[in-house]
Amino acid sequence: MPTTYLLISLALTIGLNFIFPIKRIIHSPNTYMGVIFILFGVLINVWADNLFKKSRTTVKPHETPTSFEVSCPFRISRHPMYLGMCAILLGVAIILGSISTFVVPIFFIILMEIVFIPFEEKNLEQEFREKYLDYKKKVRRWI
Repeated sequence: MPTTYLLISLALTIGLNFIFPIKRIIHSPNTYMGVIFILFGVLINVWADNLFKKSRTTVKPHETPTSFEVSCPFRISRHPMYLGMCAILLGVAIILGSISTFVVPIFFIILMEIVFIPFEEKNLEQEFREKYLDYKKKVRRWI
């Protein structure tokens, strides 16, 4: 599940900060900007999750969706939950401030692009065909 990847990534970010505290590039009070990213990430994840629950479709990437959500955060991103998770990781990296912590959000994006997004988009194309293909033309994958 993507949340497992998020938790592992959070642990790696914090671990890298202590094991390899390579040059601090962000200093206080600028590190507090990270809180804004974390709050944005949590907000967008809760929002998207609630929309899925409201439309009674699955959040789990390996299950077939029963409805197709295109409102609110799905108007700016085809994958707002992954965007939110990445924002959380970026926020933690900003708070910690060392260069090594910024590696994890990049790898998180790459993992989502390899492990989950192609599979999810294939499922959505098979399930909703033209409706999803039109949506793909209008809305970017991340932002």
